[in-house]
Amino acid sequence: MSDPGVEQEPSVATDLFGDRIASVRRFTAALAAEGELRGLIGPLELPRLWTRHILNSAIAAPLFHGSVADVGSGAGLPGLVLAIARPDVQWTLIEPMDRRVTWLNEQVDALQLDNVRVMRARAEDVGLEFDVVTARAVSAMRTLVPITAPLVKDGGELILLKGHNVPAEIDAAAKVLKKHKVSDVRVDILGEGVLTETTRVVQARVRA
Repeated sequence: MSDPGVEQEPSVATDLFGDRIASVRRFTAALAAEGELRGLIGPLELPRLWTRHILNSAIAAPLFHGSVADVGSGAGLPGLVLAIARPDVQWTLIEPMDRRVTWLNEQVDALQLDNVRVMRARAEDVGLEFDVVTARAVSAMRTLVPITAPLVKDGGELILLKGHNVPAEIDAAAKVLKKHKVSDVRVDILGEGVLTETTRVVQARVRA
């Protein structure tokens, strides 16, 4: 019997995940059962777990390619969700907190995700480059760009999942964006007419 405090799976989830739906159901169930206890999500998130977190992450899945780093992966949002949705992409989940790294490794093993590696590190200490770097709910653009842009290969992309205030964040980060050679910055709203809560995504190009 499902927990009455946990949001029921929206029907659109099957459309977004296709034959990967069983894996994301397992992950969501584990997050619902253990997330609050392990300090991964707050108690107020359970009634909107699918809508605000799982589907909010998944709607961006078609944007990714090649090698991707998820900075500050935390509970696996968006990294694990995207890795489930896109088994053809190689994902590196970067997380400095040991208990969260333990959780991420447990989920990678439980879900048998052979396209994921977990790194316990601060983004500044990773020393690798990726085709795309992403992050969700980590920090404002002016502090996020300096730790994400250096991880992007020359000509690669930043794809950042952000909130309603992202236009103001971009304006406030103008000098930082220039310093880190981030250009062609745009904001796309994903999920209109599909999700009850749309997703704002910042996409930008990074030059060496």
